[in-house]
Amino acid sequence: MPEPSIHIGKLIETELRRQERSVSWFARNLYCERANIYNIFKRQSIDTELLMRISRLLKHNFFNYYYRHLEKYE
Repeated sequence: MPEPSIHIGKLIETELRRQERSVSWFARNLYCERANIYNIFKRQSIDTELLMRISRLLKHNFFNYYYRHLEKYE
């Protein structure tokens, strides 16, 4: 049976909305275009350097989702 996967883009979008931050704010602070933010939201996986930048910006450790996922299936 395959392991359920983490959809990091959806988690990022959820946290951004929870913080009541706009996509424009997020794009401006990540130094990218709004269209890139919507692409991030669609991603099931993400580069670790980008995830680190996003984690710092939103003050939310997105790596914990992977850590908990690993612990659950070890």
